[in-house]
Amino acid sequence: MNQIPDQTLIENCLAGRREAFGLLVERYQNRLFHSLIHLLGSRDDAQDVAQDAFIQAFQKLSSFRGQSQFYSWLFRIAFNRAVSDKRKMRRMSISLEGRRETIGIETSDLNPSSEPSYAMDVADRQRIVQQALAELSEEFRTALTLKEMDGMSYEEIADLLDVPLGTVRSRIHRARLELRDKLSVLLRSEIL
Repeated sequence: MNQIPDQTLIENCLAGRREAFGLLVERYQNRLFHSLIHLLGSRDDAQDVAQDAFIQAFQKLSSFRGQSQFYSWLFRIAFNRAVSDKRKMRRMSISLEGRRETIGIETSDLNPSSEPSYAMDVADRQRIVQQALAELSEEFRTALTLKEMDGMSYEEIADLLDVPLGTVRSRIHRARLELRDKLSVLLRSEIL
């Protein structure tokens, strides 16, 4: 079955057929939610931001010009909301450790039939990677997350973040280097 193009769904929604927007939500809700989990580190925060982004996108749908993909436009709305929320949280000056406890980073066993020790190892590695990601500056973490976890191209990221392509490449390169160094330190401390 052929998928109805985003632009057709948008036009249908603007013409009064609101169920068309429901199809856009179904199409992009999981992708947006998972991208936001990686950016925010919290399922609850990701869910709140995604829901608000869809509401705002619906309210501002007539302003969508089609110069970018609908998902890029939607993600930009969500990203702006997430940045705004992070600024508010930063003002509350919660420590990284306290924030981790508040957020309750969840890990998942990728192979439920595996041995308990394997599941613990996976959970430990996920926790270490999340910790290392959390220690990256926001601009590096965002670019790296969009590239590696959401699979966006450099061009899409540049468009989404409204920065030059070279800046995106530089941020991702520097983020990878910093992440490697942080993981090296964290993994070494786990062994000792």
